[in-house]
Amino acid sequence: MARILVTGGAGFIGSHLCERLLAGGHEVLCLDNYFTGAKENIGHLLDNPFFEPIRHDIIAPIDLEVDAIFNLACPASPIHYQVDPVRTIQANVLGVTNMLELARRTGARILQASTSEVYGDPQVHPQPETYWGHVNPIGLRSCYDEGKRVAEALLMDYHRQHGVDVRIARIFNTYGPRMAGGDGRVVTTLATQALAGEPVTVFGDGSQTRSFCYVDDLVEGLLRLMNYPNPVEGAGRRTRRVRAAAGETAEAVLPVNLGRPNEVTILDLAKTILRLTGSSLAPEYRSDPGRVRSAGATEMRFSREKAAARLGWAPEVPLEEGLRRLIAWREATTAGAAP
Repeated sequence: MARILVTGGAGFIGSHLCERLLAGGHEVLCLDNYFTGAKENIGHLLDNPFFEPIRHDIIAPIDLEVDAIFNLACPASPIHYQVDPVRTIQANVLGVTNMLELARRTGARILQASTSEVYGDPQVHPQPETYWGHVNPIGLRSCYDEGKRVAEALLMDYHRQHGVDVRIARIFNTYGPRMAGGDGRVVTTLATQALAGEPVTVFGDGSQTRSFCYVDDLVEGLLRLMNYPNPVEGAGRRTRRVRAAAGETAEAVLPVNLGRPNEVTILDLAKTILRLTGSSLAPEYRSDPGRVRSAGATEMRFSREKAAARLGWAPEVPLEEGLRRLIAWREATTAGAAP
């Protein structure tokens, strides 16, 4: 049994991660300030004696004894992170620093939930982890985009300077039960509209492509990345030289793209959701509000070669099956029966 801290543990991805860790026999400390997380997401875990919720904001330091840290604490949708952009960037600078200091003191391994947004409006397709991105540092989204880029830099510098054992996951679009309603994300929005009998809105002509990974698959990828052997374990110089020669340096292993590589157009996504909800309505086209990335990127494709080669990981849940599960959960939520 390990004692594991999950920050943002009452959020969409965090609550699923807490479940998996508990199922694996670990003790879980779930830390959340409930800005975008919800107590309902973890209500079914409260009777577990190995689960402990903590109300706290990582912008303030906290002193705990832990073996590993999953840092997921940050609002992740534009509607949420633009409510207080200063606090968003503080979560990625002050908050990440606090978590790294905790990892340094306790010797814990730390995994940072980064994002595909570090690539900005990419000019390279697909995006490998070696691509540095094309990001507007002063745009409306910069509090999140640049905040996550700084967070990645902090992890690597703590690794180089202090020997902290770090992991960086660049997460692409993820969906599934417990997504926050009204967060502006396309899957949530379309499913909510369709279930309410409203026309589903498609911006532009719907030709924008995105990939969508089901949350269970994403959690599996996070666990595999956290459990990947530390490239600098075995402090002897010879061990380090051998591993470096084999490409097992932290810089070679990290970061790792995690997501489902099979992109679909937003129009096809809308049509699939309409069909699965039994709606007879057609998609409703609207002008692009300019909120999709900093300049309305129409294509997002990424390389998952590192995740496959290093972690042996590939998403398994087909998009249509994942959408069925999400729709069933939203229907149960409306009926007051969802866990």
